[in-house]
Amino acid sequence: MKKLFLLMFIMGLLVRPLLAGEGMWIPLLLQQLNEKEMRDMGMRISAEDIYSINRSSLKDAIVLFGGGCTAEIVSDKGLILTNHHCGFGEIQRHSSVEHDYLTNGFWAMSQADELSCPGLTTTMLMKMEEVTKAVLDKVTADMTEQQRNALIKENSSRIIEKATKESGYDAVVRSFYQGNQYYLLYTQTFKDVRLVGAPPSNIGKFGGDTDNWMWPRHTGDFSVFRIYVGKDNKPADFSTDNVPYKPASHIPVSLGGVGENDFTFVFGYPARTKQYLPSYGVSLITEVTNPPKITLRETRLEIFKRHSLNNPRVRIQYAAKDARIANGWKKMIGESKGIDRLNGIARKQLTEARFIDWAASDANKAYAGLLPAFEARYAQLIPIALAADYINEAGMGIELVGFAARFRPLVDESMKANADAQKMTILTESLRKQTEEYFKDYYEPIDREVAAALLKLYAENQPSAFRPAFLDDIQADCKGNYTAYVDKLFAQSVFTSKESVQKLLENVTMKTVKKITSDPAYKMYADLFGFYNQHIKQPYQQLNDGIDSLQRLYMQGLMAMQTDTRFYPDANFTLRVTYGKVEGYAPADGVYYKHFTTLDGIMEKENPDVYDYVVEDKLKNLYNTRDYGRYAASDGKMHVAFAASNHTTGGNSGSPVLNADGQMIGLNFDRCWEGTMSDLMYDPAMSRNIAVDIRYILFIMDKYAGARHLVDEMTLVN
Repeated sequence: MKKLFLLMFIMGLLVRPLLAGEGMWIPLLLQQLNEKEMRDMGMRISAEDIYSINRSSLKDAIVLFGGGCTAEIVSDKGLILTNHHCGFGEIQRHSSVEHDYLTNGFWAMSQADELSCPGLTTTMLMKMEEVTKAVLDKVTADMTEQQRNALIKENSSRIIEKATKESGYDAVVRSFYQGNQYYLLYTQTFKDVRLVGAPPSNIGKFGGDTDNWMWPRHTGDFSVFRIYVGKDNKPADFSTDNVPYKPASHIPVSLGGVGENDFTFVFGYPARTKQYLPSYGVSLITEVTNPPKITLRETRLEIFKRHSLNNPRVRIQYAAKDARIANGWKKMIGESKGIDRLNGIARKQLTEARFIDWAASDANKAYAGLLPAFEARYAQLIPIALAADYINEAGMGIELVGFAARFRPLVDESMKANADAQKMTILTESLRKQTEEYFKDYYEPIDREVAAALLKLYAENQPSAFRPAFLDDIQADCKGNYTAYVDKLFAQSVFTSKESVQKLLENVTMKTVKKITSDPAYKMYADLFGFYNQHIKQPYQQLNDGIDSLQRLYMQGLMAMQTDTRFYPDANFTLRVTYGKVEGYAPADGVYYKHFTTLDGIMEKENPDVYDYVVEDKLKNLYNTRDYGRYAASDGKMHVAFAASNHTTGGNSGSPVLNADGQMIGLNFDRCWEGTMSDLMYDPAMSRNIAVDIRYILFIMDKYAGARHLVDEMTLVN
């Protein structure tokens, strides 16, 4: 009887239906695949209200913010909301010791005060259509991966050219289901985006890295921007003559709040997931490559923190760098722990055992041998992947080396027999601008410590066959004294001083180029780059190409084997819908977290001696007087954040969390740490997205910042 029960349990794991909350769904296919389930869960609008090309819909209010976040339009004047951490780079760029918007916040009290953000864009999906047949035209099973990719690229280019010519929009072809389906996406990109408002970091980043990826959470992680366009309401480069964008649709904002088990959905641009990896791929990530990357990043973060604690200028300079490095560091820790807790690799192996049995039949023999082939390729990939990670995380983790690397295009062009003088001028001017930006946020004592620590870890943890020769030179020349080696490196490099670099770029000649190529920092970069090209690049590419080819067939096989399962494609930075319920969770035995947090929790966490937990005096006064206005919840408290079972990932930062009526109730900004393995495997018990309650955002704008005019722009629904 026990054996029968175990067998039934295992089979349930293998063929279980998708659970509510799991999946990142293509909006074009909602009506076909998801609308009924969404309505059964409580949704009151239609799939057509979410995505339509025949009339305005919610998709017309969702944009890709910059290169890696989501934002949403919340007024008929192009006002957009995204996360504080998504707008962090722009807030930092506009900050100085004199105008410290990171510490004090920024609020434009009129459109004339809004700050231009050169280079920042937002991109909107206009429509999408399947083009699989056209993309795979003349692709045959006997082609090599390189031949296949070349033909797909050629076919896609032809499709894109025709689409852009006929529509007037930008177009791109994207792969779905590991290259088994393709969709054509029509987009338009707005190039004039301006900073409108941001709370101080003690609100927008409350809890800092300590609370990052954690629940309960009390972070007001939001910032406000505005899209500007030409007077024809079309995208245009920045101009003082531009006007606020008038969208086809903007999202109404609900003051009704959220309750446990309420239906919610998230509409945004998830970045990357790998749900269908075999066990070997999951093991590579969680057991092989994550641990050393965690150590290398932790080393840098400890040095950043030590120098930033008592130096306000350094804290500002390294705020964005610290946040970027820490975000991935903590996520990797949670991801590896989550897969271990789920016995994720063993669960994958159960599916693979069933797949092998299924593929053994004559009808499915095309899929036989896939799993042994995966095993062989991943075994070969392990040392190569580790070598690549050490180059990126240890070698290029040294800022001096990364800055020197920026000069390579100039060097390469100058070495050509017929160097293009105009291109040389453009490259030189670009480097002058980059030099100004780089040294604004550079502190040499940090970089020296980081360099010595990372090089030591690199040499100690990579065998000689998988590391560049200069690491052995440190042993020979400096007897393994990495600090002495770094001191010599920094003393001899021209790239340690803004003035010396500017002088270098005053008049670029072959003598200049020779000085660059003989510089020890550039030589270190060249050694890293040369080692990668000679020993890593080709086998890395070949192995990954082989794995991609196997993964495409494996995806086909999984879908053929499990015909009763709805499969959603992995995230690939295309617009998706995910839906679930507002709910808490139990992270450990005897512990249960509620689905929401309040301003009470901020006051409980307050610690004036720890920067991440400093509470602004004005916020304390509003709390003490309970001056919450119309933004208070029905319990009389100021709700700050809530958790739900929507399946999100990186890129969903800044996505709107919407209620059953398609009204905005929150701003997605994170996941709980116990659920970060959801990029590889979704766990309905632990996978929770975390959102700022929209009422807290409005409260901060209105009551704290005095920016009521921004709230008045929005369409509020009680």
